Amino acid sequence: MNKVRIAVAGTDGTGIRQAEELQVAQSAELAAVVEPGPHGPEMALQYRVQHYATLEQLLDLDPPDGVILATSHRLPADAGLTCVAAGVPVLVERPIADSVEAAATLVEAGEAAGVPILTGHHRQYGSIMASARAIIRSGRLGSLVAVVGTALFRKPDEYFEVGGGWRREPGGGPVLLNLVHDVNNLLSLAGDIVGVQAVTSNATRRFPVEDTAAMIFRFANGALGTFLLSDIAGSPRSWEQTSMEDKAFAGYPDEDCYHIAGTRGSLSVPTMRTRLFPGKPSWTQPFAESIEDVDRTDPWANQIEHFAAVIRGRAEPIVSGRDGLNTLRVVDAVHESARTGAIVSL
Repeated sequence: MNKVRIAVAGTDGTGIRQAEELQVAQSAELAAVVEPGPHGPEMALQYRVQHYATLEQLLDLDPPDGVILATSHRLPADAGLTCVAAGVPVLVERPIADSVEAAATLVEAGEAAGVPILTGHHRQYGSIMASARAIIRSGRLGSLVAVVGTALFRKPDEYFEVGGGWRREPGGGPVLLNLVHDVNNLLSLAGDIVGVQAVTSNATRRFPVEDTAAMIFRFANGALGTFLLSDIAGSPRSWEQTSMEDKAFAGYPDEDCYHIAGTRGSLSVPTMRTRLFPGKPSWTQPFAESIEDVDRTDPWANQIEHFAAVIRGRAEPIVSGRDGLNTLRVVDAVHESARTGAIVSL
């Protein structure tokens, strides 16, 4: 069977990663690079594909089977709307848009046109998250009671020099750029979040944008969650450093970043340690402890294969545009609660 042709728009780190995955994918191939800046022709030459300055040029001259939008989140959702108008399925890197309103417009347009929109929360395509979801949904933990999460890591100083320093400004902080992935994970594991209370701080870097945030989440099923986020912390308790899915990061296989507790036991992720009561639940009784066996796969590669299956009409999106919108609503509520000091209901 011929491979589906997928174009990549954007030449930042995510765009490059997607292009690399397309080079070795079984079901898809890189069709073109779309980028108005000077790096576009360089990247197209590197991967030996055609370069286009705009999506309109690509869709008019050589429409692909699908498009991956890896452009800056600061750009409007117009690029996604352009793909929808052309009837081309699109995978939009997170966050799905720079505002809830723009995201809603894009998602509703895709649903009305019947054009698949996926959100690039790649962690959902890995075997760790799939196994964690299966354990929780099996009921082995009992009714969910509490969720504890962390994303504590240290970004190097040069990270903030990219693109003229926009990452120092509101919209460039870890709440929108990093927490969005963790919120998507929590929604997948514990269900809808219906209430948010948050505080943020920029006391360490003193940039106009936050470097640290603490949150309380109320889930629709009654569970409560806490989450601590910082991109200035000398700590390995983040998804990248604990899951070891991305080899660019040092790995700490003995650390966890999520702990999910139910009435009959708990699961720690990504070590996949379970502690379950073998008999009557009581704090005086020992747990039966085990580590779930997970055949760890590359979520980026899995995401490409899944996108190809969606394009062919053989699968429904695992992380749809609406999933991306719901994730962005929670992140927006974090910002609002931190700004107002109020509990934000969703």
